[in-house]
Amino acid sequence: MRRWLPELLALPLLPWLYAQGKRTRRITPRLPEADGAREGLCTPAEVGDAVPVVLIAVGESPVAGVGVERQEEAITAQFAQELAVALRRPVQWRAFGKNGATVADAHRDVLPQLAQSSLPKMPRMQELRIVLIAFGVNDSTAFHGSGRYRRDLAALAHALQRQLSPSLLLISGAPPLHLFPALPQPLRHVLGMKAAVLSRAAQQLAAELPRAIYVPVRSDARERNLMAHDGYHPSAAGARIWAQQLAQATVEGLRTLGALK
Repeated sequence: MRRWLPELLALPLLPWLYAQGKRTRRITPRLPEADGAREGLCTPAEVGDAVPVVLIAVGESPVAGVGVERQEEAITAQFAQELAVALRRPVQWRAFGKNGATVADAHRDVLPQLAQSSLPKMPRMQELRIVLIAFGVNDSTAFHGSGRYRRDLAALAHALQRQLSPSLLLISGAPPLHLFPALPQPLRHVLGMKAAVLSRAAQQLAAELPRAIYVPVRSDARERNLMAHDGYHPSAAGARIWAQQLAQATVEGLRTLGALK
Protein backbone atom coordinates (compact mmCIF):
# COMPACT_ATOMS: atom_id res chain seq x y z
CA MET A 1 0.00 0.00 0.00
CA ARG A 2 2.79 2.45 0.90
CA ARG A 3 4.28 2.32 -2.58
CA TRP A 4 0.94 3.43 -4.05
CA LEU A 5 0.28 6.16 -1.49
CA PRO A 6 1.43 9.05 -3.76
CA GLU A 7 -0.95 7.89 -6.50
CA LEU A 8 -3.84 7.50 -4.07
CA LEU A 9 -3.23 10.97 -2.68
CA ALA A 10 -2.78 12.53 -6.12
CA LEU A 11 -5.93 11.07 -7.69
CA PRO A 12 -8.53 13.38 -6.10
CA LEU A 13 -6.15 16.35 -6.45
CA LEU A 14 -5.29 15.66 -10.08
CA PRO A 15 -6.80 18.80 -11.69
CA TRP A 16 -5.18 21.02 -9.05
CA LEU A 17 -1.81 19.26 -9.28
CA TYR A 18 -1.86 19.45 -13.07
CA ALA A 19 -2.54 23.18 -12.97
CA GLN A 20 0.20 23.71 -10.38
CA GLY A 21 2.69 21.69 -12.40
CA LYS A 22 1.90 23.56 -15.58
CA ARG A 23 2.28 26.94 -13.87
CA THR A 24 5.49 25.88 -12.11
CA ARG A 25 7.06 24.87 -15.40
CA ARG A 26 6.05 28.20 -16.90
CA ILE A 27 7.40 30.47 -14.15
CA THR A 28 10.49 28.53 -13.02
CA PRO A 29 13.67 29.93 -14.64
CA ARG A 30 15.34 27.49 -17.05
CA LEU A 31 18.97 27.38 -16.07
CA PRO A 32 21.72 26.33 -18.50
CA GLU A 33 24.23 23.57 -17.95
CA ALA A 34 27.49 24.71 -16.37
CA ASP A 35 30.40 25.93 -18.45
CA GLY A 36 33.64 23.98 -18.67
CA ALA A 37 34.91 20.50 -19.37
CA ARG A 38 33.05 17.59 -17.82
CA GLU A 39 36.25 15.95 -16.70
CA GLY A 40 39.26 16.85 -14.62
CA LEU A 41 41.84 15.80 -12.06
CA CYS A 42 41.68 16.67 -8.37
CA THR A 43 44.98 16.32 -6.51
CA PRO A 44 45.27 16.66 -2.71
CA ALA A 45 48.00 18.80 -1.19
CA GLU A 46 50.05 15.83 -0.01
CA VAL A 47 50.23 12.97 -2.46
CA GLY A 48 52.92 10.58 -3.59
CA ASP A 49 52.95 8.46 -6.71
CA ALA A 50 49.58 6.81 -6.01
CA VAL A 51 47.51 5.63 -8.95
CA PRO A 52 44.59 8.05 -9.42
CA VAL A 53 41.13 7.00 -8.36
CA VAL A 54 38.68 7.10 -11.27
CA LEU A 55 35.27 8.63 -10.57
CA ILE A 56 32.47 8.43 -13.12
CA ALA A 57 29.05 9.99 -12.52
CA VAL A 58 25.94 9.24 -14.56
CA GLY A 59 22.89 11.29 -13.75
CA GLU A 60 20.33 13.98 -14.46
CA SER A 61 20.66 17.78 -14.34
CA PRO A 62 22.93 18.19 -11.26
CA VAL A 63 25.49 15.90 -12.92
CA ALA A 64 25.15 18.01 -16.06
CA GLY A 65 25.94 21.08 -13.93
CA VAL A 66 22.56 22.80 -13.95
CA GLY A 67 22.35 25.25 -11.05
CA VAL A 68 26.02 26.27 -10.95
CA GLU A 69 28.17 28.39 -13.23
CA ARG A 70 31.18 26.09 -13.72
CA GLN A 71 31.60 22.34 -13.85
CA GLU A 72 34.10 22.60 -11.00
CA GLU A 73 31.17 23.61 -8.78
CA ALA A 74 28.90 20.77 -9.90
CA ILE A 75 28.45 17.55 -7.99
CA THR A 76 30.96 15.32 -9.80
CA ALA A 77 33.92 17.67 -9.48
CA GLN A 78 33.11 18.51 -5.86
CA PHE A 79 32.69 14.81 -5.06
CA ALA A 80 36.10 14.20 -6.65
CA GLN A 81 37.67 16.97 -4.57
CA GLU A 82 36.23 15.63 -1.32
CA LEU A 83 37.29 12.09 -2.24
CA ALA A 84 40.83 13.18 -3.08
CA VAL A 85 41.20 14.76 0.35
CA ALA A 86 39.64 11.78 2.15
CA LEU A 87 41.73 9.17 0.35
CA ARG A 88 44.86 11.32 -0.07
CA ARG A 89 44.99 10.22 -3.68
CA PRO A 90 44.41 12.02 -7.00
CA VAL A 91 40.92 11.57 -8.41
CA GLN A 92 40.30 11.60 -12.16
CA TRP A 93 36.64 12.44 -12.73
CA ARG A 94 34.18 12.44 -15.60
CA ALA A 95 30.56 13.56 -15.60
CA PHE A 96 27.96 12.05 -17.92
CA GLY A 97 24.85 14.10 -17.17
CA LYS A 98 21.73 14.83 -19.17
CA ASN A 99 19.39 17.64 -18.23
CA GLY A 100 15.80 16.45 -17.82
CA ALA A 101 16.74 12.77 -18.08
CA THR A 102 14.97 9.87 -16.45
CA VAL A 103 16.90 6.68 -15.78
CA ALA A 104 15.52 5.17 -18.99
CA ASP A 105 16.65 8.23 -20.95
CA ALA A 106 20.17 7.83 -19.62
CA HIS A 107 20.23 4.16 -20.53
CA ARG A 108 19.33 5.09 -24.09
CA ASP A 109 21.41 8.27 -24.52
CA VAL A 110 24.28 8.25 -22.01
CA LEU A 111 25.49 4.65 -22.18
CA PRO A 112 26.55 5.07 -25.84
CA GLN A 113 28.69 8.06 -24.77
CA LEU A 114 30.38 5.88 -22.17
CA ALA A 115 30.96 3.14 -24.72
CA GLN A 116 32.66 5.65 -27.03
CA SER A 117 34.86 7.11 -24.28
CA SER A 118 38.48 6.14 -23.79
CA LEU A 119 37.84 4.41 -20.44
CA PRO A 120 39.13 0.83 -20.45
CA LYS A 121 36.62 -1.78 -19.39
CA MET A 122 38.86 -3.16 -16.67
CA PRO A 123 40.59 -0.94 -14.09
CA ARG A 124 44.37 -0.77 -14.09
CA MET A 125 46.42 -2.46 -11.39
CA GLN A 126 45.77 -0.81 -7.99
CA GLU A 127 43.16 1.50 -9.53
CA LEU A 128 40.00 2.23 -7.62
CA ARG A 129 37.04 2.96 -9.86
CA ILE A 130 33.97 4.61 -8.35
CA VAL A 131 30.71 4.95 -10.29
CA LEU A 132 27.84 7.17 -9.14
CA ILE A 133 24.25 6.85 -10.40
CA ALA A 134 22.25 9.98 -9.50
CA PHE A 135 18.61 10.21 -10.59
CA GLY A 136 15.16 10.57 -9.10
CA VAL A 137 13.78 14.05 -9.79
CA ASN A 138 12.57 13.50 -13.35
CA ASP A 139 11.25 10.01 -12.64
CA SER A 140 9.34 11.53 -9.70
CA THR A 141 7.84 14.37 -11.71
CA ALA A 142 6.93 11.87 -14.45
CA PHE A 143 5.23 9.86 -11.68
CA HIS A 144 6.94 6.63 -12.71
CA GLY A 145 5.98 3.67 -10.57
CA SER A 146 8.52 2.21 -8.14
CA GLY A 147 8.57 -1.09 -10.03
CA ARG A 148 9.42 0.64 -13.29
CA TYR A 149 12.01 2.83 -11.59
CA ARG A 150 13.69 -0.16 -10.00
CA ARG A 151 13.77 -2.05 -13.30
CA ASP A 152 15.24 0.95 -15.11
CA LEU A 153 17.83 1.46 -12.36
CA ALA A 154 18.73 -2.23 -12.39
CA ALA A 155 19.22 -2.21 -16.16
CA LEU A 156 21.46 0.87 -15.94
CA ALA A 157 23.42 -0.47 -12.97
CA HIS A 158 24.06 -3.84 -14.63
CA ALA A 159 25.16 -2.11 -17.84
CA LEU A 160 27.57 0.15 -15.96
CA GLN A 161 28.99 -2.78 -14.04
CA ARG A 162 29.59 -4.63 -17.30
CA GLN A 163 31.11 -1.63 -19.06
CA LEU A 164 33.19 -0.20 -16.23
CA SER A 165 33.80 -2.93 -13.62
CA PRO A 166 33.60 -0.46 -10.71
CA SER A 167 35.28 -1.14 -7.39
CA LEU A 168 32.21 0.46 -5.83
CA LEU A 169 28.86 1.51 -7.29
CA LEU A 170 26.95 4.29 -5.53
CA ILE A 171 23.21 4.63 -6.12
CA SER A 172 21.94 7.97 -4.89
CA GLY A 173 18.52 8.50 -3.43
CA ALA A 174 16.17 11.03 -4.97
CA PRO A 175 16.62 14.62 -3.77
CA PRO A 176 14.15 15.94 -1.14
CA LEU A 177 11.44 17.26 -3.45
CA HIS A 178 9.19 17.90 -0.46
CA LEU A 179 11.54 20.78 0.44
CA PHE A 180 12.07 22.32 -3.02
CA PRO A 181 11.15 26.04 -2.84
CA ALA A 182 10.06 26.13 -6.49
CA LEU A 183 7.23 23.67 -5.88
CA PRO A 184 3.95 24.92 -4.39
CA GLN A 185 1.81 22.90 -2.01
CA PRO A 186 0.22 20.38 -2.34
CA LEU A 187 2.34 19.50 -5.41
CA ARG A 188 5.50 19.65 -3.32
CA HIS A 189 4.11 17.20 -0.78
CA VAL A 190 2.88 14.71 -3.38
CA LEU A 191 6.14 14.78 -5.36
CA GLY A 192 8.09 14.46 -2.12
CA MET A 193 6.16 11.30 -1.31
CA LYS A 194 6.82 9.95 -4.81
CA ALA A 195 10.56 10.71 -4.46
CA ALA A 196 10.63 8.88 -1.12
CA VAL A 197 9.00 5.81 -2.68
CA LEU A 198 11.53 5.80 -5.53
CA SER A 199 14.38 6.21 -3.04
CA ARG A 200 13.22 3.10 -1.18
CA ALA A 201 13.25 1.19 -4.46
CA ALA A 202 16.81 2.38 -5.11
CA GLN A 203 17.87 1.36 -1.61
CA GLN A 204 16.42 -2.13 -2.04
CA LEU A 205 18.17 -2.53 -5.38
CA ALA A 206 21.56 -1.44 -4.02
CA ALA A 207 21.27 -4.03 -1.24
CA GLU A 208 20.98 -6.78 -3.85
CA LEU A 209 23.79 -5.68 -6.17
CA PRO A 210 27.42 -6.71 -5.67
CA ARG A 211 29.83 -3.97 -4.59
CA ALA A 212 27.05 -1.40 -4.43
CA ILE A 213 25.74 0.95 -1.75
CA TYR A 214 22.79 3.29 -1.45
CA VAL A 215 23.46 6.90 -0.42
CA PRO A 216 20.50 9.10 0.58
CA VAL A 217 20.50 12.81 -0.22
CA ARG A 218 20.44 14.64 3.11
CA SER A 219 20.17 18.37 2.54
CA ASP A 220 17.72 20.96 3.82
CA ALA A 221 16.61 22.51 0.54
CA ARG A 222 14.64 25.08 2.55
CA GLU A 223 17.97 26.84 3.14
CA ARG A 224 18.04 29.12 0.12
CA ASN A 225 21.84 29.26 -0.08
CA LEU A 226 21.83 25.52 -0.79
CA MET A 227 19.60 25.96 -3.84
CA ALA A 228 20.14 27.76 -7.13
CA HIS A 229 17.97 30.80 -7.78
CA ASP A 230 15.40 28.64 -9.58
CA GLY A 231 14.60 26.90 -6.29
CA TYR A 232 14.89 23.55 -8.05
CA HIS A 233 18.58 22.68 -8.48
CA PRO A 234 21.40 22.57 -5.93
CA SER A 235 23.72 25.54 -5.72
CA ALA A 236 27.48 25.14 -5.40
CA ALA A 237 27.01 25.10 -1.61
CA GLY A 238 24.28 22.47 -1.88
CA ALA A 239 26.44 20.34 -4.19
CA ARG A 240 29.28 20.60 -1.67
CA ILE A 241 27.18 19.13 1.13
CA TRP A 242 26.02 16.33 -1.15
CA ALA A 243 29.62 15.71 -2.25
CA GLN A 244 30.75 15.41 1.36
CA GLN A 245 28.04 12.82 2.04
CA LEU A 246 29.02 10.84 -1.06
CA ALA A 247 32.72 10.92 -0.19
CA GLN A 248 32.09 9.74 3.37
CA ALA A 249 29.86 6.91 2.14
CA THR A 250 32.47 5.94 -0.46
CA VAL A 251 35.28 5.67 2.08
CA GLU A 252 33.10 3.58 4.39
CA GLY A 253 31.99 1.38 1.50
CA LEU A 254 35.53 0.78 0.28
CA ARG A 255 36.64 -0.12 3.80
CA THR A 256 33.78 -2.57 4.18
CA LEU A 257 34.80 -4.20 0.90
CA GLY A 258 38.43 -4.35 2.03
CA ALA A 259 39.54 -2.11 -0.85
CA LEU A 260 41.34 0.31 1.49
CA LYS A 261 44.27 -0.53 3.72
